[in-house]
Amino acid sequence: MSRLKALYESEVKKNMMEKYKYGNIHQIPKVEKIIVNCVTREAVSNGKIVDSIVEDLAAITGQKPVISRAKKSIASFKLREGQALGAFVTLRGDQMYEFLDRLINLSLPRVKDFRGLSPKGFDGKGNYTMGLKEQIIFPEINYDKIDKIRGLGISFVTTATTNEEGRDLLKHFGMPFREK
Repeated sequence: MSRLKALYESEVKKNMMEKYKYGNIHQIPKVEKIIVNCVTREAVSNGKIVDSIVEDLAAITGQKPVISRAKKSIASFKLREGQALGAFVTLRGDQMYEFLDRLINLSLPRVKDFRGLSPKGFDGKGNYTMGLKEQIIFPEINYDKIDKIRGLGISFVTTATTNEEGRDLLKHFGMPFREK
């Protein structure tokens, strides 16, 4: 069992139960899944870029990515239906907690001029989405082997019903949110 999963089972559940006074232990919010996404418009002109995105995501998450494809053809963007645009990975269970631990304790401290995560990334239902400008903050990425610095989108899907509950849940795990 990962360190964050053990933390959730022992302290987070107890703290959330006391703060929000849930009537049932199953009402306590939890992180359901984490989605790591990388899509680039350069993949339209050069299909080999998707291969390097898949390689990077596999190294970062430890799981095989799914290739994202265009749903429609758009002539003005020179885009064809079914063309590969990027890749994404959905993490659940132990791999999700391991990734969350590495993100909070290893990767985010490596960001230049990091002042905390924006609290504005919540969607109204307790889910949080953040963007990273470069994939090289992850220690799994070999700096010499990357062809270009790309950004990533990371979404945390929770069972929380409000933004406040979702923020408290992620704060208990150690997410460094900055004050508004």
